[in-house]
Amino acid sequence: MTSSIATIALLVAEYDEAIVFYRDQAGFALLADTDMGGGKRWVLVAPPGGNGARLLLARADGPEQRKAIGNQTGGRVMLFLETDDFSGTHAAMVARGVRFLEAPRHEPYGSVAVFEDLYGNKWDLIEPRS
Repeated sequence: MTSSIATIALLVAEYDEAIVFYRDQAGFALLADTDMGGGKRWVLVAPPGGNGARLLLARADGPEQRKAIGNQTGGRVMLFLETDDFSGTHAAMVARGVRFLEAPRHEPYGSVAVFEDLYGNKWDLIEPRS
Protein backbone atom coordinates (compact mmCIF):
# COMPACT_ATOMS: atom_id res chain seq x y z
CA MET A 1 0.00 0.00 0.00
CA THR A 2 1.25 3.51 -0.82
CA SER A 3 0.05 6.90 0.27
CA SER A 4 0.82 10.46 -0.69
CA ILE A 5 -0.26 13.96 0.21
CA ALA A 6 -2.52 14.90 -2.69
CA THR A 7 -4.09 18.22 -1.68
CA ILE A 8 -3.26 20.97 0.80
CA ALA A 9 -5.89 23.50 1.88
CA LEU A 10 -4.71 27.11 1.75
CA LEU A 11 -6.88 29.79 3.34
CA VAL A 12 -7.64 32.71 1.02
CA ALA A 13 -9.71 35.87 1.38
CA GLU A 14 -11.51 35.55 -1.96
CA TYR A 15 -11.51 32.84 -4.59
CA ASP A 16 -11.12 35.00 -7.69
CA GLU A 17 -8.18 37.08 -6.47
CA ALA A 18 -6.40 33.90 -5.33
CA ILE A 19 -7.00 32.28 -8.73
CA VAL A 20 -5.53 35.33 -10.46
CA PHE A 21 -2.38 35.17 -8.32
CA TYR A 22 -1.77 31.43 -8.58
CA ARG A 23 -2.73 31.11 -12.26
CA ASP A 24 -1.52 34.39 -13.74
CA GLN A 25 1.45 35.28 -11.54
CA ALA A 26 2.75 32.02 -10.07
CA GLY A 27 2.00 30.19 -13.34
CA PHE A 28 -0.11 27.38 -11.87
CA ALA A 29 -2.83 25.54 -13.75
CA LEU A 30 -6.44 25.94 -12.63
CA LEU A 31 -7.58 22.31 -12.28
CA ALA A 32 -11.09 22.85 -10.92
CA ASP A 33 -13.47 25.64 -10.03
CA THR A 34 -16.74 24.02 -8.99
CA ASP A 35 -19.66 25.82 -7.38
CA MET A 36 -20.68 23.92 -4.25
CA GLY A 37 -23.61 26.17 -3.35
CA GLY A 38 -23.93 28.62 -0.50
CA GLY A 39 -21.03 30.72 -1.81
CA LYS A 40 -18.52 27.86 -1.49
CA ARG A 41 -16.35 26.67 -4.37
CA TRP A 42 -13.96 23.76 -4.88
CA VAL A 43 -10.94 25.51 -6.41
CA LEU A 44 -7.83 23.43 -7.15
CA VAL A 45 -4.57 24.75 -8.57
CA ALA A 46 -1.21 23.07 -9.19
CA PRO A 47 2.06 23.75 -10.95
CA PRO A 48 1.76 22.74 -14.62
CA GLY A 49 3.07 19.32 -15.54
CA GLY A 50 3.63 18.33 -11.94
CA ASN A 51 2.61 15.12 -10.26
CA GLY A 52 2.82 16.59 -6.77
CA ALA A 53 0.31 17.98 -4.34
CA ARG A 54 -2.41 20.39 -5.40
CA LEU A 55 -3.65 23.43 -3.50
CA LEU A 56 -7.28 23.75 -2.51
CA LEU A 57 -7.94 27.48 -2.35
CA ALA A 58 -10.33 27.58 0.61
CA ARG A 59 -12.08 30.88 1.33
CA ALA A 60 -11.78 31.65 5.03
CA ASP A 61 -15.00 31.18 6.96
CA GLY A 62 -15.27 33.20 10.16
CA PRO A 63 -12.96 35.45 12.14
CA GLU A 64 -10.51 32.77 13.29
CA GLN A 65 -9.83 31.56 9.77
CA ARG A 66 -9.62 35.12 8.43
CA LYS A 67 -6.95 35.90 11.07
CA ALA A 68 -4.85 33.00 9.76
CA ILE A 69 -4.82 34.15 6.11
CA GLY A 70 -1.21 34.81 5.12
CA ASN A 71 0.21 33.41 8.34
CA GLN A 72 -0.80 29.78 8.48
CA THR A 73 2.71 28.79 9.63
CA GLY A 74 3.55 31.61 12.02
CA GLY A 75 5.78 33.42 9.53
CA ARG A 76 7.87 30.46 8.36
CA VAL A 77 8.15 29.26 4.80
CA MET A 78 5.00 27.25 4.22
CA LEU A 79 5.37 25.51 0.89
CA PHE A 80 8.20 24.55 -1.44
CA LEU A 81 7.80 24.95 -5.20
CA GLU A 82 10.36 22.64 -6.80
CA THR A 83 11.62 23.29 -10.32
CA ASP A 84 14.16 21.73 -12.66
CA ASP A 85 15.00 25.17 -14.13
CA PHE A 86 15.52 27.59 -11.28
CA SER A 87 16.78 30.52 -13.38
CA GLY A 88 14.00 30.23 -15.95
CA THR A 89 11.23 29.75 -13.41
CA HIS A 90 12.51 32.59 -11.23
CA ALA A 91 12.75 34.97 -14.20
CA ALA A 92 9.25 34.07 -15.42
CA MET A 93 7.74 34.58 -11.96
CA VAL A 94 9.49 37.94 -11.52
CA ALA A 95 8.24 39.03 -14.97
CA ARG A 96 4.68 38.13 -13.95
CA GLY A 97 4.94 40.23 -10.78
CA VAL A 98 5.69 37.67 -8.07
CA ARG A 99 7.42 39.37 -5.13
CA PHE A 100 10.62 37.67 -4.03
CA LEU A 101 11.89 38.55 -0.56
CA GLU A 102 15.53 37.85 -1.36
CA ALA A 103 17.94 37.36 -4.22
CA PRO A 104 18.48 33.77 -5.37
CA ARG A 105 21.08 31.95 -3.32
CA HIS A 106 22.95 28.68 -3.69
CA GLU A 107 22.90 26.36 -0.70
CA PRO A 108 24.36 22.87 -0.26
CA TYR A 109 20.89 21.42 -0.98
CA GLY A 110 20.25 23.54 -4.12
CA SER A 111 19.29 26.95 -5.55
CA VAL A 112 16.58 28.76 -3.60
CA ALA A 113 14.75 32.06 -3.19
CA VAL A 114 11.85 32.94 -0.91
CA PHE A 115 8.75 34.54 -2.41
CA GLU A 116 5.37 35.39 -1.00
CA ASP A 117 1.85 34.94 -2.30
CA LEU A 118 -0.74 37.71 -2.43
CA TYR A 119 -1.53 37.26 1.27
CA GLY A 120 2.04 37.06 2.55
CA ASN A 121 2.44 33.27 2.86
CA LYS A 122 6.10 32.46 2.31
CA TRP A 123 7.24 29.93 -0.27
CA ASP A 124 10.64 28.58 -1.33
CA LEU A 125 11.28 28.33 -5.05
CA ILE A 126 13.89 25.60 -5.13
CA GLU A 127 15.91 23.55 -7.58
CA PRO A 128 17.41 20.73 -5.54
CA ARG A 129 20.98 19.72 -6.18
CA SER A 130 21.05 16.39 -7.97
